[in-house]
Amino acid sequence: MKSALITGITGQDGAYLAKLLLDKGYKVYGLIARRATSTTWRLQFLGIENEVELINGDLTDLPSIVRAITKAKPAEVYNLGAQSFVGTSWQQTVTTVQSTGVGVLHVLEAIRLTDLSIRFYQASSSEMFGLIQEPMQSESTPFYPRSPYGVSKLFGHWMTVNYRESFNLFACSGILFNHESPVRGIEFVTRKVTDAVARIKLGKQQELKLGNIDAKRDWGFAGDYVQAMWLMLQQDKADDYVVATGRTTTVRDMCKRAFEYVNLKYEDYVVIDPAFYRPAEVDILLGNPDKAKKVLGWEAKTSLNTLIEMMVEADLTRVKAEI
Repeated sequence: MKSALITGITGQDGAYLAKLLLDKGYKVYGLIARRATSTTWRLQFLGIENEVELINGDLTDLPSIVRAITKAKPAEVYNLGAQSFVGTSWQQTVTTVQSTGVGVLHVLEAIRLTDLSIRFYQASSSEMFGLIQEPMQSESTPFYPRSPYGVSKLFGHWMTVNYRESFNLFACSGILFNHESPVRGIEFVTRKVTDAVARIKLGKQQELKLGNIDAKRDWGFAGDYVQAMWLMLQQDKADDYVVATGRTTTVRDMCKRAFEYVNLKYEDYVVIDPAFYRPAEVDILLGNPDKAKKVLGWEAKTSLNTLIEMMVEADLTRVKAEI
């Protein structure tokens, strides 16, 4: 049985990837940082909490990663762990750099020290493009990150390339554009919107405060995107790929669709709050997934409308359970 180790297994992508690998017959291990409260609710939501083996460790602690790899003996390592909220990266810059940037180096070095045959996936990010240099961003588009998070992701991305070229490590980076799901963190704008829609519809909330609702993003479904991660590690040659839908939508339009799903008008509830504007804004991101389609045979399957409906329904169920 092939085994895999996932850092960030309790996050959105980690949970969906764990389910995918389990369905393919993998033994799945997850690196989990010690916390005072349980963080496994996403694994519970997907019904796989008892099917994965969790190993204590932290991306900021190299020896713990070495121990995890020694125990799991994985054929594949997926590094999805990070301080993943862009807004927080301005308030917790050092923490973001340590986990999101240096953490990648720790995993790469742990693989180099233990078993160079391991195939490695790094979760890079469209936030590395930041102040976009081309209207549609591909693997060859120059990077210009606009947040400590984006800068940290760029460090991890180039370190992955460097280990691939320096040590012949099978190391891939997936440059994923925004991807959402019913288990997205509540701090992310899509889930913030769908949760608010559910609460407003059920009389538990009166308004929704947002920042720049004219920002444009390329939104897809996390369940589709983890397929691309797995496909990258099944190729004959390690490489980097943009994973995106190739379509962009404003936050405003996303809000409109979410509120319309429950027969409400977003204009009646959305309030613009300057407190939610970022120090350096990324106005538009639009990915070019042609390479992933051509080489991996991958393309996004879930429409934005279907994704929004899925998320609103899940949040309606959650809020009703609270009442």
